[in-house]
Amino acid sequence: MENSASTLISPIAQSIDILVQAISNNAKVLACGNGGSAADAQHFIAELVGRFERDRIPFAGISLNTDTSILTAVGNDYGFDVIFERQVQALGQPGDVLVAMSTSGNSSNVIKAIQAAHERNMAVIALTGKNGGTIAGMLTDFDVHLCVPHDRTMRIQEVHGLLLHVLCDGIDAFLLGDIS
Repeated sequence: MENSASTLISPIAQSIDILVQAISNNAKVLACGNGGSAADAQHFIAELVGRFERDRIPFAGISLNTDTSILTAVGNDYGFDVIFERQVQALGQPGDVLVAMSTSGNSSNVIKAIQAAHERNMAVIALTGKNGGTIAGMLTDFDVHLCVPHDRTMRIQEVHGLLLHVLCDGIDAFLLGDIS
């Protein structure tokens, strides 16, 4: 864990750049994950649409794990592994960003969402843990991988929460000015 900070500095900066560019171009940020990562996705989008620490205009964001009607209809009719993919196919546009979270890097529904995002020329910011799993190998040069090199899910999730706040802080600092 002590090496995480230095390992993540460059991908954090790249992630902030991608998010600021999308927001500046009136694009959307979509986010998804399962379990604790679903809660993180909701929290991150709430910070974008609401505010982080300072009042500002709302930024377009959608958490793909909040609409129970979509989740249960798609899950029932097509399978749980496509619940995020179908939403990216319906909502994602070129220039949008998918923030995809999976502590193992192997969640099939998150993997399919990333594939759908790539098909739509969307950038992907992937938050994973351990060795990044399958997700690590499918990211393109236009994507960013924020991998927490730890094996315990709870520690990975704790760092993911911190990373999401760092991204929010970076977005606000870039768009509103630094308040150090």
